[in-house]
Amino acid sequence: MITENGGESRSDLTFEKVWKMFQETGRQMNKTDRKISKPGNRLGDLAEHIIAPKLLEKFNRLKFNFGRIGHNVRFRDSGGNFVAKADILLENGDTVMAVAVKSKVTTDDVKEHTVRMEKLRAYADEHGDKRQVMGAVASAIIPESVKSFAFKHGFYVIEQAGDTVSIDAPQGFVPQKW
Repeated sequence: MITENGGESRSDLTFEKVWKMFQETGRQMNKTDRKISKPGNRLGDLAEHIIAPKLLEKFNRLKFNFGRIGHNVRFRDSGGNFVAKADILLENGDTVMAVAVKSKVTTDDVKEHTVRMEKLRAYADEHGDKRQVMGAVASAIIPESVKSFAFKHGFYVIEQAGDTVSIDAPQGFVPQKW
């Protein structure tokens, strides 16, 4: 039925038409999300480039003796399926340190990194890698409440300060080992 303004009446909207409209709205929302997230990704990339150069030196002062650093390391299972990604991965013969770098770390980021650590442990076990897996979160901006949350989850906290970084851990801190 055509209405006076030339459009369809509500009764003429079939399920298929509504479904197509719903799908198109979803596609448009996904496009918008991708456009909005691009600047955030660039800020995260910038934070990685600022933080990464000093990490080996700083962690090695804590007696880790990392000899290798990787950026945006992706882990895939034997079928080629994506398992996890580490923004920065530090390695030695005994330990792997996965660092999540954000422009501003949130408690949700810490929760996501905890899940990532569990996936990395499972990946290592699947590949016979018995090294301990540890984690850290890094950012130029980390609210005190988020720092405390990260420490409770066993993560080191790395903050960018001027042209260097500091690795934070409270007195008596025991990092989680996955």
